[in-house]
Amino acid sequence: MAKQRLESLDVLRGFDLFCLVVLETTLHPLAHALDSEAFNKFMWCFTHVDWEGFSSWDLVMPLFLFMTGITIPFSLSSVKRDRTQPRLPIYKRIIKRFIILWIFGMICQGNLLALDTSRVYLYSNTLQSIALGYLVSSILFINIKTTTQVAVSISLLLIYWALMQFASVEGYGAGNYTPTANFAEWVDRAVLGRFRDMATIGANGEVVYAPWYNYTWIVSSLNFVVTVMSGMFAGIILKNTNTTATTKFKQLLYIGIALVVLGYLLGYVHPIIKKLWTSSMTIYSSGWCYVLMALFYWVIDVKGYKKHTQLLKVYGMNSITAYMLTIVVSFSSVSQSLLHGLEQYTAAYYPFIIAVSNCTIIYLILRYMYKHQIYLKV
Repeated sequence: MAKQRLESLDVLRGFDLFCLVVLETTLHPLAHALDSEAFNKFMWCFTHVDWEGFSSWDLVMPLFLFMTGITIPFSLSSVKRDRTQPRLPIYKRIIKRFIILWIFGMICQGNLLALDTSRVYLYSNTLQSIALGYLVSSILFINIKTTTQVAVSISLLLIYWALMQFASVEGYGAGNYTPTANFAEWVDRAVLGRFRDMATIGANGEVVYAPWYNYTWIVSSLNFVVTVMSGMFAGIILKNTNTTATTKFKQLLYIGIALVVLGYLLGYVHPIIKKLWTSSMTIYSSGWCYVLMALFYWVIDVKGYKKHTQLLKVYGMNSITAYMLTIVVSFSSVSQSLLHGLEQYTAAYYPFIIAVSNCTIIYLILRYMYKHQIYLKV
């Protein structure tokens, strides 16, 4: 029997990548050129919150992790059901994907390809959070029942909260959620040290940390796993052949609304901070991911409105390629070589034109791959 495929997931993934690859890349230089107060206010939608709070742009990374989780029940359910099937090849495949995504993450930070050991940072990228979340979630999905998986997710949320609330070391922690004195910050410095993103070695041999870099990864990994697992639970709902499409839509929507409300309320006692990936942020963002998945599922897979979705599928069905091309490869040299004559006529808008050109080149590559059914997967 052919594998069930969610077209809505391809489109939603494409929407997420379109925001990252096209909108972020082009709208910021456009905003700079326009220098309009009204447009600058609109750009809040495409700007990360500095610390506490949540903007629509803060949903891009959680949605990426969430959608990774959705694929797990579709790819591993047969292994879970058939206890006679050898597990070692499956584990090897999972670990291989983990390793490739981790290396891709190091490349995306712009340091691994520099071939400079002083610029190698170990854990600092979205792809690495996906890798870890996928590794843990996949193993749990194969080996334990859904109710236990839910219990594990809740436990991880509580463990994260307890660590941030009560752990205290060298003046860090004990309920401190400021950028420079929270417990997760101390753990990253203690564990990663010089290999933390943006860390350098000072003249006296001590590690110097960039004061503006406040993302944390080690303790936050607990909730990276939960975000992927929340998507996995959505995938379980969507793959269930014993419920109607309308029921699936309602389940996703109601769960999403409940999580948004719960995460928002928890934010009063445990702040919503994406850079720390707090438990309240994990719940809140997962809620919005459920809502988006419900809406895309209803419109595309249930109602069948697929006519104008090909643009997003081009990005969604080669999402890792789109991400890597955008982050790693600089197409500006090509664009500037072809369009450098326009700079004298376009003034402040020239960076915007170059950004549009770069996005066009990436789209043409992805469009060619899509048309010839070339899908790069790990």
